[in-house]
Amino acid sequence: MLTLLNLEKMNGHRIMKRRELLKVCLGGVVSASALSTPALSFSPTSKTVRVGVMINGTASWEMKVIKDLKLDEKNGFELELKDVSGKSASHVALMSNDVDIVLSDFVWVAALRSAGDTFTSVPHSYAVGGMIVDPAGPITEITDLPGKTIGVAGGPVDKSWVILQAYYKGLTGETLADKVEARFGPPPLINELLSEGHIDASLNFWHFNARAKAAGGKELISVKDMMSGMGITSAPPLLAWVFRDQTAEEKGEEVSAFLDASFAAKDILLNDDAVWETLRAKMRATDNDTLFTTLRNDYRAGILREFNDGTIEAAAASFEIMSAVGGSKLVGDSTVMDPGTFWSGYRT
Repeated sequence: MLTLLNLEKMNGHRIMKRRELLKVCLGGVVSASALSTPALSFSPTSKTVRVGVMINGTASWEMKVIKDLKLDEKNGFELELKDVSGKSASHVALMSNDVDIVLSDFVWVAALRSAGDTFTSVPHSYAVGGMIVDPAGPITEITDLPGKTIGVAGGPVDKSWVILQAYYKGLTGETLADKVEARFGPPPLINELLSEGHIDASLNFWHFNARAKAAGGKELISVKDMMSGMGITSAPPLLAWVFRDQTAEEKGEEVSAFLDASFAAKDILLNDDAVWETLRAKMRATDNDTLFTTLRNDYRAGILREFNDGTIEAAAASFEIMSAVGGSKLVGDSTVMDPGTFWSGYRT
């Protein structure tokens, strides 16, 4: 297998640009086929939609509802699930055409499009993280952060961390990164550090925040509220279903059918308490009613009910904020969200 360095020597500056984007988005080295192989041919006659998700991840809850209630069959396609180990693996699976669709975020799509790659997306969820603190700890408001230690799930260009910095800058006029110690790590470790008192606050993914809250933590502020505080009154849908432009062209009917099933499952999860009982094992909340209820309620709070021009405008506004703070390592070469970031072929 070729390394990225060899690929750069072979393909020049374009691969260099893609490497910088993918190093951030994939978290390390990826296979040569994921980077340099042209788009493989698809089978437009196939009614199967291959979706890459973490089988134990939160997206699998919706996928289970689709399969259990046969929402794929009712919408005229067959949902084929492929297990991926995480976001990096899902990106590789998508780029190597092992799957048609994965769950990622629209910022990644916009960054790839700024490098000339043709991927697009449809919003999936408003669910975002936030800052969790010990209710008996030293932080009771954002202005208490200087001198404290914050644990961040991910790296220096994690979107929640970038948004918090932008929010703090707007609130105080000061640079938060200069005033706190930020520790970066995987989500379970961040929760563990918080529970053991090794950090003063955490920025984690929504479902890990739900677990922290169920264990006694307090959400000081959500990313949604940070965005609202910066003038973005409509929540931007950070999470999105991502696929190639070519897939949209050749399997547009099937992609739309999958999205219809996805939104139908969302409606069921929003309104039907009974269906949640079938998800307890996947939620790892079989014997913990507090955790079960917190996860269910926080998931419902992030359910996306519509996708229209207002959704795209909110995403574009948040993109500009993340560009200003995160720079090219986060958003690529463009400071404005590419108009093709969201698929024009679907609205609901």
